Amino acid sequence: MEERQNKLLKEIVESYIKTARPVSSNALCEKLKCSSATVRNEMALLEGLGYIEKNHISSGRIPSEKGYKYYVDNLMKPKELSGEDILNLQTIFSNKELELSDAINKCMDMISDLTNYTSIVLGKSSKENFLQQVSIIPLGNNKVIALVCTDKGMVESKQFNIDQTIDIAEVVKVSEIINKMLFGTPIDEVNERLEFEIKPIISKQIEQYETVYNIFYNAFDDFVKNTSNVHISGKSKIFNQPEYQNANDIKQLVNKFEDETLIKKIDDSSESKDIKIYIGDENEFDDNVTIIKSKYKVNGEEGTIAIVGPKRMEYDRVVGLLDYINKYIEDIESGGSKNE
Repeated sequence: MEERQNKLLKEIVESYIKTARPVSSNALCEKLKCSSATVRNEMALLEGLGYIEKNHISSGRIPSEKGYKYYVDNLMKPKELSGEDILNLQTIFSNKELELSDAINKCMDMISDLTNYTSIVLGKSSKENFLQQVSIIPLGNNKVIALVCTDKGMVESKQFNIDQTIDIAEVVKVSEIINKMLFGTPIDEVNERLEFEIKPIISKQIEQYETVYNIFYNAFDDFVKNTSNVHISGKSKIFNQPEYQNANDIKQLVNKFEDETLIKKIDDSSESKDIKIYIGDENEFDDNVTIIKSKYKVNGEEGTIAIVGPKRMEYDRVVGLLDYINKYIEDIESGGSKNE
């Protein structure tokens, strides 16, 4: 687009983000020092291109999803943090009593308070949780407990009902094979090795090997799910935004925040640590929200930090806040200390 159209769209987006009110041509004339005819013509062009749209309750215009995306990709610059914001974040990171994961959680809590959006931390430790032992404990009445232990002392148990035709001794035999072959394997890699290394072996030795295999697969799967860290702050804060007036919309979003499986889809599985913005239908969580997220990985700890808000989100401020946290973590990774 031409420079004047860029300026016009930028003004419409930022004005709507700030006020949540449709933007009129009169207001734009004063700010851009253009005639009303010029502004109306440019607005008509932007509307024709799909970057802005009419609001059904006003003659003004609001950004479309396409307009937000163009703004984020071409017009927005991260907002510099205030001295107070920097001081608050530094105070958290310099707290010697806090582990890095706890410091990240507290920083995201603070960002939720500052922005009135919902913050999410999806964390896991890549250097911890190596398989030390899996044990089978018979309970009688065709019930067993599968006990998974790691080298760091973490223990997870899961109870199973097994068919009467299955000999518990065979289940114990499989646990011994797993202990011998998979000792020291990261927990989140166990099921892959279970599928390709253990299953072919037990298929030749045990008649109902699929049923026995599933006992161990489910036990390890539960361990991974239960040890991953999901930290959510400000679930209700997003509902302070004027977009959320409809009871059904609120109910649907509340249910999604309670669905841990759906929350975990926000996790950033890429290797890139860049901040990524997913507006509306670009994210798998909800078409009516924006998710801004980035990945972190330092000293064996890795995860995703994310902010969930309306599409009318204060993009420049959120990106500035997440960028500051990322740079602080990168400093730790490059040899600095969070306590310095």
